[in-house]
Amino acid sequence: MDNVPLTVGLPVATLSCVVAAAVAVGVLGRSAGRSGPALRDAYHRMAFGAGVAVLGLGCTALLADGGWRVDSPPRLAPYAAGLAVGTAVVLSGLLRLPTLAAEPAAALRLGLDGALLAGCLLLVNWTLLVQPALVRHAGQAGLPVRDPRTYLLGVPLLVCLVVLGVAVVAAGRARRPRRSVALPVAATAAAALAGLGLLLALRYGGGTEVLVLGSGYALGLVLSALAVPGNARLGVPDGGLPRPGVVLAVIPAGAAVAAMVTRLVRFGGADNVSVVLLVVIGALVTARQLVAAGVAHRYARRLAEREAYFREMAFTDPLTGLGNRRRLMRTLYADALGGPPSVLLLIDLDGFKNVNDVRGHDVGDAVLVEIGRRLRANLRPGDLAARLGGDEFAVLMWAAPEEAYGAAQRLLGVLSDGYRVEPSPVLLSGSIGLAGAGSLTDVPGLLHNADLALRFAKQRGKNRVERYDAAYDRWMRRRTTVEQELRGAIEREELSLVYQPVVALPDGRPVGVEALVRWHHPALGPVPASEFVPVAEEFGLIGRVDRWVLHQACHQLSRWMADGHDPWLSVNVSVRDLHLPEYVAQLVEVLRAHRVPAGRLVLEVTESAVFGWAQSQPGYGETSTARVEVDLPEVVGRLAELRAHGVRVALDGFGGGYSALGQLPRIPVDLIKIDKGFVSAPPTEPDGPPAPLVPVAVALGAQLGLEVVVEGVRTAAQRETVAAAGCRLAQGDLFGPPMPAEHVEALLARPFLIPAPRPAQDLGQVDSAHEMRQS
Repeated sequence: MDNVPLTVGLPVATLSCVVAAAVAVGVLGRSAGRSGPALRDAYHRMAFGAGVAVLGLGCTALLADGGWRVDSPPRLAPYAAGLAVGTAVVLSGLLRLPTLAAEPAAALRLGLDGALLAGCLLLVNWTLLVQPALVRHAGQAGLPVRDPRTYLLGVPLLVCLVVLGVAVVAAGRARRPRRSVALPVAATAAAALAGLGLLLALRYGGGTEVLVLGSGYALGLVLSALAVPGNARLGVPDGGLPRPGVVLAVIPAGAAVAAMVTRLVRFGGADNVSVVLLVVIGALVTARQLVAAGVAHRYARRLAEREAYFREMAFTDPLTGLGNRRRLMRTLYADALGGPPSVLLLIDLDGFKNVNDVRGHDVGDAVLVEIGRRLRANLRPGDLAARLGGDEFAVLMWAAPEEAYGAAQRLLGVLSDGYRVEPSPVLLSGSIGLAGAGSLTDVPGLLHNADLALRFAKQRGKNRVERYDAAYDRWMRRRTTVEQELRGAIEREELSLVYQPVVALPDGRPVGVEALVRWHHPALGPVPASEFVPVAEEFGLIGRVDRWVLHQACHQLSRWMADGHDPWLSVNVSVRDLHLPEYVAQLVEVLRAHRVPAGRLVLEVTESAVFGWAQSQPGYGETSTARVEVDLPEVVGRLAELRAHGVRVALDGFGGGYSALGQLPRIPVDLIKIDKGFVSAPPTEPDGPPAPLVPVAVALGAQLGLEVVVEGVRTAAQRETVAAAGCRLAQGDLFGPPMPAEHVEALLARPFLIPAPRPAQDLGQVDSAHEMRQS
């Protein structure tokens, strides 16, 4: 390596650079094909720049003389121009990388910073090293502007110094991961400096220097081509304000000032080159500040836009574009509280969950978007529509209650129109709760009242508008109290059982009893089962109550059996229990624990529960409802399993509200209990018999091979009608109201016989007024 001739060094260096350039162009071209527009442009520029630089080197090699010397300016010019242009193009591609600059302004700022650093370094070197050396050796104080070598070496030098400056600035200001910036710029700067060194070696050096620096240039080209694609996606684009970079800005500027002060002190003045460099540095500083100011201004504007956007998004539902709960609350507190009369409508879609479950959430979202559009299109200017979440919406109207009620009725029609969604339209309805009158004084109270009104709209049949009534609060407080107290009623031993006999007709002999739960609260007093049982159903407490009833009733039946009585026991069961896989095993274990034969137990399930109809629940002023979702095949299977263990099943309340005739043969039951509404039905004719529908129901049961029990028998005439219809079992207050266990035991000890009805005695004419005065 000490005496490598130029005839070997230059060809080998040129060939190495050509191969390296080909590798670099291939790697960058392949990466460009896999990248987006921004990275693709950056890779194309860097590949083109590498090719231009090596092309210049090849042209210089072709112009070499017989000894492969290229030290004359005409022969060096192609490589010098190619190196300057190619390196500048590579720099422009480097500045297009998102890891270095997220936008053109940031790239310009980085380029100016690199040029400023290069200018300061050049000024320091010229003032302290180059210019004094020229004075000592050449006897001239200025730069030989007419010498071609000045431009041959100066222009590439300037470009390479700018690349070096950009590399230093970019690496110094890079955020983590820093290697995503440091590796590409370091490899590019190393390649540029090696290319500059090769230019100097071609001008002043020998074969060894040319070979070493040429190989270094080739290696730099390959490393930069490999480093850029591997790290271009690791960093996060920085589109914000530039990092201060105080050290990188102060040290070069301070060095330039110190150099000029030294120059002035030693020589008493400044040469033309120093003055030009100072002017260029000043221009770069000014341009850099202008760019930085523009970037800061755009950043501030963008920050304000983003702040406005996120503030808007914080109060906007992203799916429908309506306001959200925050916007509604802000409007209520800022504008409605103490302001003009306002009314709040709460809207809930009926059956929307089925849309999501059956058609999918995409269809559900499309329906919600259409609902948002319809609400916006049907509200007056100034009214606010908001989506509170899920399928619940709110409308704040600046209107009197009557006007708002009319608008709510119109909204019902708008919401009930079909929603065109592929492959078939979706049909929905809505329930609306309305609250508010006059100026608002209590925002939470308004929301509570509207929500309570919405609840009653759902319970009273849906697809309706319900106005808030103060009595709703009393009902709600009572219901909440019942729910809270019921949770500890069993532990406090507040529940008890009463039994109503079931008698055989026509003699009236008791053959069975129905266990009925009663609750006596120390503060609330007697709480009717029609009130607390639906609450237990709704809040998931019915399972505990049913298990307690089953244990107590079976224990009592075992005592009666021990005393020699043989009634069967009827116990009500919730349809929720029938959905539990372990229910049958639990019931069999209770029978075993109390030594009760399975044939003595009758489980009663209501017709409405089995067939999935809404169970009636007492509400305020009328019957409210709460739907219990029923899996009919599962319930049928559970009932069949119970019958397989010997337990009999009764269908309670048959005919009381659900047309179950078509489904009845599918249900594994042993008895049907005719709803008391059949017994109390008025005669079809003035002189006709009471309970005209009972014979029909009894005949239906006989046709299906089922035992029939008629409930609600209160009068002797009803008893005669039931017996005449061929019914063998009856239950009602005529045979005995619900009573304690000891009364039932006395009743079982002596068979209950109902005397035949006696005709009324004719008393003749009676002056009732006279009799009352006498009394």
